[in-house]
Amino acid sequence: MSRFLKSRSWLLSASALVASVALSGVAAAHPTVHEKDWGHLSNGHHVKAITLTNDDGVKVTVLTYGAIIHEVVVPDRNGTPGNVALGFPDIAGYEKNNADPHFGAVLGRVANRITNGSFILEGKTYHTAANEGPNTLHGGPDSFDRKLWTVESKGVDAQGAYVELKLVSPDGDQGFPGELTTHVTYRLTDQDTLSLNFRATTDAPTVVNLSTHNYWNLNGEGSGSVDSEVVQIFADHFLKTDEHSIPTGELASVAGTPFDFRQPRTVAEGLRSHDQQMLLATGYDKCLVLNGSSKPGDAERVVARVTDPHSGRVMEVSTNMPGMQFYSANHIYGSYYGPSGRTYRQGDALAFEPEFFPNSPNTPSFPSIELKPGQTYDYGMSFHFSHQ
Repeated sequence: MSRFLKSRSWLLSASALVASVALSGVAAAHPTVHEKDWGHLSNGHHVKAITLTNDDGVKVTVLTYGAIIHEVVVPDRNGTPGNVALGFPDIAGYEKNNADPHFGAVLGRVANRITNGSFILEGKTYHTAANEGPNTLHGGPDSFDRKLWTVESKGVDAQGAYVELKLVSPDGDQGFPGELTTHVTYRLTDQDTLSLNFRATTDAPTVVNLSTHNYWNLNGEGSGSVDSEVVQIFADHFLKTDEHSIPTGELASVAGTPFDFRQPRTVAEGLRSHDQQMLLATGYDKCLVLNGSSKPGDAERVVARVTDPHSGRVMEVSTNMPGMQFYSANHIYGSYYGPSGRTYRQGDALAFEPEFFPNSPNTPSFPSIELKPGQTYDYGMSFHFSHQ
């Protein structure tokens, strides 16, 4: 009997569960991990694709290039499987075009923005590579999402199927100090949860803020606008930003703003608001200050939920990080297409990026992202799938 309907929020009868299995046509199977070649980069280096599956017909494919989540296949309310993650159809698409949208990639060393590409750490000024005007965005032009990661381990254990990827970023990479060794473990559990755990160590003081940049459309990749998807985010405050998307330092209340998702509401309800903070970003592109504790080793708490009324798919986001960038694919203008062969356009997906706050190295009031030798950066995020 399929376990896909183990939703945290909805309980279905046993007869409905059996019916969903019959409709899906997916035979029960043990969790698996399968690795295969997935083409090569322009420099000749080969890229691997690692596919994780569970007993419920959920499938996740991760690439060694950029540690990219290429595909996430989950059944809808009728048991029909569908990919809900945007991406490119082949490795050439990722290598040529992904420096802008960052489809499915790991963001690092520092996710989001560093103003003027500089910061002071322990009395010394560092200059990082600018790739958004004068600012450094998502680690710079040749950051973690452009690197070839190595497969450190993979397999199936009591928690499900997993793969661990490793990247060593040398001292001075994109201007950041210290040699940083990063591990990210992707795990697909029997409870239909995709989890990411980031662990990083350094040989010299540095700054670290790792995240993932997945674009989700729960009605299916290439299916069009997400205006009708219903979102709830457990955040009482958001970070106000200037005209360059740099936080002003103010933690503003979400009350009375388009960023108030404390109660479920559709994306469309606030997407075309004339609120100045929306106009500056041409849509949702804001770091929300998540409710709850965020310290190394803290258990993850549910911070967001999104429901698609067409497919019935539901996704819950959990993390032990303090913030989350919420983005409505504002800069996807019809120049990319995905595995479905359909063109992506503005508003065709939502990104939920758990992270520390943007420009943290230059904002003393924000939680610190400094990492010192002997310390371990240990944070994660999870995406739990179900349907109603």
